[in-house]
Amino acid sequence: METKQDIPLLDAKAIRRLWSQTYNTQGKPDWSHLYPLYDQEIRFQDSIQSLEGKQAFMAMCERLAKRCKQMDMELYTIVRENDHAFLQWKMTTRFRHFPSSPIYGCSCLTFNEKELIVEQRDYYDLWGDIADHVPVYHRLYRWFMRTFFG
Repeated sequence: METKQDIPLLDAKAIRRLWSQTYNTQGKPDWSHLYPLYDQEIRFQDSIQSLEGKQAFMAMCERLAKRCKQMDMELYTIVRENDHAFLQWKMTTRFRHFPSSPIYGCSCLTFNEKELIVEQRDYYDLWGDIADHVPVYHRLYRWFMRTFFG
């Protein structure tokens, strides 16, 4: 059983160091060093899925790694205040059969009293960032979004 003493305080500097080790420009991401930082009851949500539990979270990470040829992430801003941390990033995924596509986003991490991540919410515009790299379609997509939602 992990105790608070087993888990380091994840200040902005530690988060940058740990997440920078996850993604690289030489191949697939490896989250194995981050898994101990997540609570067994982690709740994860992004623009395409919502899941609960550490096993489901780890399976999602492994599926993503399996699908991509390479993935890297540039971390811009990291802020930790009390039990929340916010990470601003650009993630570029290179798939086997599709062109690479950068996605810009932000993650919100919530920590429990044991300093484990109990919730992660990733915010990004998956379809907009992908559409920006598809000739002709990107203009139609942006027109549609401005017309009906802007």
